[in-house]
Amino acid sequence: MKIIIADDHALFREALAHYIERSESDAEVILTQDFHGVMEFLLHDPGIDLVMLDLRMPGMNGLQGLQKLRAAYPQLPIVLLSGLAQDEDVKRALDLGARGYFPKTLPGKIMLQGIYKILQGEKFIPMDHNTNEMMPSYFTDSGAPMVAADHVHLTPREKQVLTFLSRGVSNKEIAQALDLQVVTIKLHVRGICRKLGVKNRTQAALRAQSLVT
Repeated sequence: MKIIIADDHALFREALAHYIERSESDAEVILTQDFHGVMEFLLHDPGIDLVMLDLRMPGMNGLQGLQKLRAAYPQLPIVLLSGLAQDEDVKRALDLGARGYFPKTLPGKIMLQGIYKILQGEKFIPMDHNTNEMMPSYFTDSGAPMVAADHVHLTPREKQVLTFLSRGVSNKEIAQALDLQVVTIKLHVRGICRKLGVKNRTQAALRAQSLVT
């Protein structure tokens, strides 16, 4: 299977690509950071099986990018990726022909199962079994809501560390860049995760775009 992952969050798209390729030996994943890149790849490679579009990346203009892609390639399965989508965004995307919705907080195994379903001609909409509602993108995989950005108060140092996390930088590299000890960086990461209500550095990084100014 050949998949395009289009997302301007480098850590997320690379982690997802690595997981897919490690789990599926014949998978080929093409990465791009904006909607223009998607159109370029499709123009030169008609053999794409699935496109995964980030809702907020450059060039999407809300859901206009999805509409444009559907018009140009009506048979191509397209799914929406998001770490910030609201229910109305997802429902509108489905109305426009998206074949599925993947919150960025989904565990990798479930996301891969969703991809298989899409490729088999089904739709994939993850549900919160506690509420019987569509799973929101700002929930963790345990079902606990993340802290809203407006209510998070990170220190200047925590914002620096979070910026590095969003780039996929290791604790050791962050420590070197900021002239701090690795153990100090670990403490900052722990504090960031606690304040954001997330489990690990990857989930924290997914929130970086909306938190770091």
